[in-house]
Amino acid sequence: MNVQNYSLWTAVVTPLMDNGSVDFESLTKVVREQEAADNGLLILGSTAEALNLNLKTRKAIVEHVIGMQPKTPIMVGVGGQMLEDQLEWTAYLESQKIHGYLMVTPLYAKPGPKGQYEWFKALMDSVTRPVMLYNVPGRSAVAMSTEAVSRLTTHKNFWSIKEASGSVDKFKEFVKAANGKQVFCGDDALMPDFAREGAAGLVSVASNAWPKETHLYVTQCLNKTFDAKELWTRASNSLFVVSNPVPVKRLMFERGTIRSSRMAAPLHHEDMISAAPVMEAQEAVSRWYKSMTTEGK
Repeated sequence: MNVQNYSLWTAVVTPLMDNGSVDFESLTKVVREQEAADNGLLILGSTAEALNLNLKTRKAIVEHVIGMQPKTPIMVGVGGQMLEDQLEWTAYLESQKIHGYLMVTPLYAKPGPKGQYEWFKALMDSVTRPVMLYNVPGRSAVAMSTEAVSRLTTHKNFWSIKEASGSVDKFKEFVKAANGKQVFCGDDALMPDFAREGAAGLVSVASNAWPKETHLYVTQCLNKTFDAKELWTRASNSLFVVSNPVPVKRLMFERGTIRSSRMAAPLHHEDMISAAPVMEAQEAVSRWYKSMTTEGK
């Protein structure tokens, strides 16, 4: 499968049972919903709580999703702070039938341009599939270096960038640094703004709960027919009232998509005191989607 054919990638959550084990039945349901909406699958990113899951569990998730043989491509997250561990992870992933990688800026250490370049190059040299680099300073504590990105764009495995700094100006800097390669929006609420600046698509949290709705949202943003910015901004922001993915898992639980809103420590489902914000967003998005899909009928 060609990863460049997909403008929406869902950062798939990891459903957990109340005892903390992976709920593979719910995960199957989530993946099938994404497949039906024709959304690319990003598994084991930060929305999947990947850094809070042990290696055995992460491998089990990869093998389960691959075993489902979805008709949409699978991208897998690569991120941490110890290069040797990440090289072991990519070596394992190279043995699996996946289609791409999401590689995040090194965590905690705050490396500069040279350190970032060597980190990404070592990881990109270790794989044979397309790589999306991920800028998320709110989680990694350092912004991805545009200088490092510019040097990496000539790498044979460089595919794209996911930009999640929350800044249109920063997004424009990465579009320039990408030298014509794809740059994706990493913030659901900012997709309309980033689309105007050349975004290739969206890597989404919201599409976990709203697969078809978010697909339409992205399509309209890209073809410049979107006209519900205030609604989608409010709906998207409701999914970040506490740390992601606590709100979206609560919404998916309330909707019956997953069987528990359980989180992997140190996250906790009880930090989402009320479901009201996400349920209000659910109603608004459902009304919008119905109005869009019944027009002209």
